[in-house]
Amino acid sequence: MMIMKINVRIKRLHPTVTLPAYASEDAAGMDLHAAIDAPVEIPPHERIRIPCGFAMAPERRDVAALLFARSGLAHKKGLMPSNAVGVVDADYRGEVMVSVLNNSNETYVMQPDERFAQMVIMPVLQAEITECEELDDTERGAGGFGSTGV
Repeated sequence: MMIMKINVRIKRLHPTVTLPAYASEDAAGMDLHAAIDAPVEIPPHERIRIPCGFAMAPERRDVAALLFARSGLAHKKGLMPSNAVGVVDADYRGEVMVSVLNNSNETYVMQPDERFAQMVIMPVLQAEITECEELDDTERGAGGFGSTGV
């Protein structure tokens, strides 16, 4: 597999924060660690912003960082980004944070330096919008949810 590389400069905002890192050679996402000084309780069905302790600057502006759940925490504990997928634009220079939702019925206690999310660097295409009166016909047409089968 050919993996494309891009340089992303990272500015550490907290002296002891663990910087993003890939857990395996072919991983798509880098683990993000909670930059908190003490455990933080996340009550059931509540949201809280967890800081990651760094800011970043990708070498190119045609990428974005997408923030996803770690699959084990999402499946076993119901912990996930509250907006499903977070987006960090290439021109953002503030601290990377993840708004976390506890989608379970039990309080979750986030520990300092806990791996709690993952970040994937992805290419971005910006659309040029052209207003029109008509769209081309397709076999599906305006068929919505479930229109192509179950």
